[in-house]
Amino acid sequence: MPIKIFIDTEFTDFIDCHLISLGMAAESGEVFYAEVPYPDEACSAFVREAVIPLLGKIPHAQCAREDLADNVLRWMDLIKGDDDDVEICFDYQTDWDLFIDALDYRVPQWCMSRLVASDIDDALVYAFHRTNGLPAHHALYDAQANLYAYNGRQGATDTAITVRVTTREP
Repeated sequence: MPIKIFIDTEFTDFIDCHLISLGMAAESGEVFYAEVPYPDEACSAFVREAVIPLLGKIPHAQCAREDLADNVLRWMDLIKGDDDDVEICFDYQTDWDLFIDALDYRVPQWCMSRLVASDIDDALVYAFHRTNGLPAHHALYDAQANLYAYNGRQGATDTAITVRVTTREP
């Protein structure tokens, strides 16, 4: 069975769409988070109000755009181990599109995509953010919330809210 990694992105705008941050939460509890340079002028008013103020709070999250693909691939390779496949779970198509763009379209053969929007319990997403005191519209926290809400909806036996806000140095 493939290892599930939940992803979420924040981006500048729906029309002039540039990646701002990428959050990844593996079933094992490991996380990856990166913030990349973005064109400030492309940001929507919503992004300026809800997303930008949340940036810069996690140490070592800043990443040069040209290093992002290698950092993500290295992290996923560590998570997957020697023989496992990885299933990238996302709730919004733009997250997948920005993810594969972040990889410079070098998606490994062992990496599959899975749209899980209908498998996410919105009440559990809300509960995750509220219980942990974490804001929505932060790529890492939203990826962790989706993992939690997916497991809760699937009837997982251990749905305890666990937050690990660390990054693994590649």
